[in-house]
Amino acid sequence: MQNMKVNGFLRRRVEMLATAAAVVVLAACSSRAPVASPAPGAGADHAHAGAAATPTSASGAGADAHAHHARPTQAGTPAGTGQPNPADVQFMSMMIGHHAQAIEMSRMAPTRGASAAIQTLAARIINAQQDEIGIMQTWLRDRGQPAPEAAAALKSAMSSEHAAHMTGMLTEAQLKELADARGQEFDRLFLTYMIQHHKGAVTMVDELFASYGAAQDDLVFKLASDINAEQTTEIARMQRMLFDLIVGKDPQ
Repeated sequence: MQNMKVNGFLRRRVEMLATAAAVVVLAACSSRAPVASPAPGAGADHAHAGAAATPTSASGAGADAHAHHARPTQAGTPAGTGQPNPADVQFMSMMIGHHAQAIEMSRMAPTRGASAAIQTLAARIINAQQDEIGIMQTWLRDRGQPAPEAAAALKSAMSSEHAAHMTGMLTEAQLKELADARGQEFDRLFLTYMIQHHKGAVTMVDELFASYGAAQDDLVFKLASDINAEQTTEIARMQRMLFDLIVGKDPQ
C-alpha cells in the first residue's frame, strides 16, 4: 500500500516536471529575437526608390509619345545658326501675296449682292488671313528678310516669275469675271474660285513640308499646319455650299 502511494507521488512529480519543461521551451521560443527592423531611413529609401521608378517610367513613356509626334531634325537644317531656311522664307513671302488675293476677292462680297452666308464666309477669310499676313511679315522682319506689304506681294505673285510657286491664284481675267458678277452668279463664282484658291494654299503647305530641312522653325511649322487645317475645312464647307447653290438651295 505504501509502495502504491510512493509510485503515485513520483508519477505526479514527473508529470509536473514535464509540464514545467514544456512551459520553459515555449517561453524560450516566444522570447527569440524578433525579425530585425530596417535601419532608420532604409524603408524610406526603399519607398523613395519605388516611387522614383514610377514617375521615371511615366516620364519615359511621355517622352516616347512626344518624340513620336515631334518633327524630326533633319541634317543640314540651318536651325540655330541665325539663318532661316530658304524654303521657309519663300513660303512666308509667297503666302503673303496668296492671302492678299483671297482678301481682295472677299472684299467684293458686300458690294456684289452676295448672300448672307457668302458674306459671313468672306468676312471670316478676311479676318483670319489679315492676321496671318501680319504674323508672316513679322517673322520675315525678325530674321532680316524683306517683308512685303500685301499689295506689293499680290502684284509680285501675279507676275509670271512667281506663278509656278503660287498654285490656285486667280488670273486677271478670273478676277475681272468675279468683280463683274452679281447676286447668285457672284456666289457661284466666289465659291468656285475660292475653292481653287484654298486648294492652292494647301498645295503650297505640302510643298513646304516636302522641302529638305523646311518647317523646323516652330512658328513656320505651326502657321503652315494651321493654314492647312483651316483651308481644308473651308474647302469642304464651300463645296457643300456650292452644291446647295447648284441644286437651288440657299447656301448655308
